[in-house]
Amino acid sequence: MPSPDAIAQLSSVLRGRIVQPGEPDYDTARKVYNAMIDRHPRLIVYCRDVADVMHCVNFAREQSMLLAVRGGGHNGGGLGTCDEGLVIDLSLLRGIRVDAAARTVRVEGGCTWGDVDHATHAFGMATPSGIIGTTGVGGLTLGGGLGHLTRKCGLSVDNLLEADVVLADGSLVRASAETNPDLLWALRGGGGNFGVVTSFLFKLHPVDTVVAGPTFWPLESAGEVMRWYRDFIVSAPEDLNGFFAFLTVPPVEPFPQALHGQAVCGVVWCYTGAPEDADAAFKPVREFGSPLMHGVQPMPFPALQGAFDALYPPGHQWYWRADFVNELSDAAIAEHQRFGAKMPTPQSTMHLYPIDGAAHRVKSSDTPFSYRDATWAEVIVGVSPDPQDAATISSWTKGYWDALHPYSAGGAYVNMMMDEGDERIRASYRDNYPRLAKVKRQYDPNNLFRVNQNIRPE
Repeated sequence: MPSPDAIAQLSSVLRGRIVQPGEPDYDTARKVYNAMIDRHPRLIVYCRDVADVMHCVNFAREQSMLLAVRGGGHNGGGLGTCDEGLVIDLSLLRGIRVDAAARTVRVEGGCTWGDVDHATHAFGMATPSGIIGTTGVGGLTLGGGLGHLTRKCGLSVDNLLEADVVLADGSLVRASAETNPDLLWALRGGGGNFGVVTSFLFKLHPVDTVVAGPTFWPLESAGEVMRWYRDFIVSAPEDLNGFFAFLTVPPVEPFPQALHGQAVCGVVWCYTGAPEDADAAFKPVREFGSPLMHGVQPMPFPALQGAFDALYPPGHQWYWRADFVNELSDAAIAEHQRFGAKMPTPQSTMHLYPIDGAAHRVKSSDTPFSYRDATWAEVIVGVSPDPQDAATISSWTKGYWDALHPYSAGGAYVNMMMDEGDERIRASYRDNYPRLAKVKRQYDPNNLFRVNQNIRPE
């Protein structure tokens, strides 16, 4: 552990603040989004600029400290913090610059997707992100970036043009097609294994007002709905994205009061085509089965991105399991029906995110995100505000995943994995793992950046 003198020396060169155990705000500073994660870092540093990040990386390396990097803090497995180590907190690095003429946006490493959506929407543009506005840009991007725009615009990593990265030796480099292209390749899905990304440059798309919202069906119709959905979504226009979900209707507007608290199955839609064409695109949806609610309407894209923010605030218990899925078989659907009917809390859910469309036009070897041939990314998550529910939500999630995993493609979307070990990491990167290990050896040979879904240096 570093001496008080060493810590004082680090503090003297920082513009940001160090928080240590025993200080009044230490317990607040060490909290992350998932309250199931309870870590006690030795030092938490709120970096104010890139120089602070460089000093912290050098300090951790020289003091042989465990190092974690925290952006938005959403990581399910708690891989943005650690016990007894140094946490680099990027939350003060929130600068964003939109270049409307070039259709790009440069985003600092502490931004959330809500920050980005706010900035880009003023120009009538967006870049692919997740489905919750409070998610950190860094964590979601470095793991791939699935969301509402996947079928139309690809993954977040497909739109990542360059990045500024503080490496394990403390130097700052740019990763782009022209400079350190191997590093840029690794950042496009390889997680936080290669350094601290202090800024990202993304390509923007003309996405402004979307026609979006959920369609709900009775829970007992889940089998019928899933069989319809598996055929419909893969043949739907790429302007139409929709993820299937089991969920409990929140007891708030604009949901009809008669549905409040009711467990349902549904699809959350996002249509990015011309508004006048939306009715035709949604006609098959409206006509299928007997929907309890078809809540699709025009809205600003940031409104859709932020629709789940209040439902999932920081501080809840979370337990995740995930898989990629090629085929939604009748046998798999039967298991979905069984476990979807047993959601243990109102916030527990299962989502199937489509990966086809633009995401399929990128080769599996073009980015570390290797499951370009998969049709969906499945995530099962138990959520509760009550710590006493931790065992219940974990048991349901594990049981659900155990029943569905035999029908999966093998690996999982790394952003939706807990700390599940080396075998699962290798299964998720498949043939891209050896190349990732080579890049890791070049840029982080001693594995300083290992609090992540870790790729060991070759």
